[in-house]
Order: sequence, then C-alpha cells, then structure tokens
Amino acid sequence: MTPAPPDPAAPEAPERGALAPIDLGELVQVRVRHPEAVAEAAARRPRRPLLGERGRLLIIAADHPARGALAVGDRPLAMANRIDLLERLRLALSRPGVDGVLASADILDDLLLLGALEGRLAVGSMNRGGLAGAAFELDDRFTGHRPEDLARLGFDAGKLLLRIDYDDPGSLDTLHTAARTVDAMAALRLPVFVEPFVCRRGPEGRLRNDLSAEAVTTSLAVASGLAGTSAYTWLKVPVTENPDDMARVMESSTLPAVLLGGDVGPDQDATYEKWRGALRLPTVRGLVVGRSLLYPPDGDVAAAVDTAAGLLDAR
Repeated sequence: MTPAPPDPAAPEAPERGALAPIDLGELVQVRVRHPEAVAEAAARRPRRPLLGERGRLLIIAADHPARGALAVGDRPLAMANRIDLLERLRLALSRPGVDGVLASADILDDLLLLGALEGRLAVGSMNRGGLAGAAFELDDRFTGHRPEDLARLGFDAGKLLLRIDYDDPGSLDTLHTAARTVDAMAALRLPVFVEPFVCRRGPEGRLRNDLSAEAVTTSLAVASGLAGTSAYTWLKVPVTENPDDMARVMESSTLPAVLLGGDVGPDQDATYEKWRGALRLPTVRGLVVGRSLLYPPDGDVAAAVDTAAGLLDAR
C-alpha cells in the first residue's frame, strides 16, 4: 500500500524525548484555587539518597531568574519565559542520569505541581538578594529558602553563593551570614553546596569573577573553613581559566565538590572537554549545570543533557 502523503496541517514532530506541553492556565488555576497543593506535593514526593549507586551527581541549575540574571549568550531575556524554562527543565529531568534540580522556591513549587520532582533531588537556592548588576550585589542577602523551609518541604539540600571582593565591605556581611547558614544546615543534617568566588569590579563597575588558579584556590580555602563544622558542606567549583590548573586547585580542600557550568559558549565541545578533565579529580563528584544544558547552542536539550550524563560515567 502506498503511504499517504504527509498532512501539511499536522504538528511538527516533537524534539527528541519531548514531553507534552505545559498548560499555563491549569498551573495558575491550581495556584489560585488550592495553594496548599505545593506542600501536599512536597509531602508525597518520593525521596532518594543524595548520591545514588554510581556515586556521582548531575544536577540541573535554574536559580538564575531570581537574581535577575535572565540572559543566555546574546539573548538578554532568554530565561524570562517561565513556561519555556519549565518545559526545558521537565525534559532535562526526564533524561536518564539526571539526579535533580537546583532552583529558587517559585520554580521548585512549579515543578512539584507538575510532578517533575518524583525521585529527583530538590536543591533550594538560598541567597538571591545580590541582584545582577546592582550596587548592592555583594551584600548578598538570604532572601530565598531558609534552612527550615528546606527541612519542612523535605528537600534534599541547599545552595549558597559566596562572592568575595576585598574592596567591598558588603562581602563581609555575606561571609558572616553564609557561615551561620552552613551551621543551620548542619544542625538539620542537610547538605549545603557553597559556590565561592573571589571577584572584583572592572572600570565600568561590572562585577567579574576571577578564575585564575590563585583566586579559585583562595575561594575554596575560605569556603571550606566556614562555620563550626564542614561535615555537610560541598563545594560548587568553576573550572579555572587554564583547565590544567584544576588538579592543584582542588588540592586545597578535602570537601566533596561539583563543577558548575557557567555561561553558554559557542564551542560546546570545548566545554564538555573541560568538564571531562576535572571530573577525573578525586574530590570532584559531579556537575551542577544550568544554561549550558538548558539552552545549548544547537537547541537540543536532550542531547546536551545526555552528553553531560555520559561524562560522569567516563573515568
């Protein structure tokens, strides 16, 4: 039998591994009519250990919007479309090898309502007050999840950003608050991922992270010594400007670490290669990556996530 010609009115084939579109109206209706649904979904969410059998982590990061950081590459508002972001996150979380998501409360609440966190790790982003580009960016208040919120919702860990500028007094307030937050997380036996940077403002006033070996080493040493115990502390570490420096940089701490992804670059293969090398180091236990996987240059979220997951299995 001769096959029928394609119907020009038929919808295009979905992206590889794509899920059904999210109904914005339905999501808003639940929020309006039954706000308790968020807590109810959190209470029935199946939990899992932080580390699975393979002893590695792949966490998708999506906490950027709460800091007003919406740009991806040359698109200044790429992360501003919430439904598009949620659909990308659901697709990423559905891929094998993905352990969970790091996000602010609003995004984690949406994912709970969508049932996307079943058996996945939920990591709450804690300090979001240092808005991108603001004069007070380094006075990075803890305006997101509190330790008690993470415990109440049954979430699995928290994350805090620690940027240190030796010329900005606001860094001291953030450093002090970060230490007390690490204490509070340890008291609840909740892991906390600390993402430290030494940074400085350029002539135009823009804050820039120093990714030299010396600066990253210093930031890891400071972060490792925060609080009264480091028992529940993980480090969230950037790859240095020269990836060959990572081995000696990671010698500065015995704390377990994950690599962060950073900005989207035109050469995704080069990014994967940098991660591949650093993942061989003994304290590096995985990846926490956002824009590089959610908004890859070729648009194929599933392929980008699958490639990253494959790096964790290559020793």
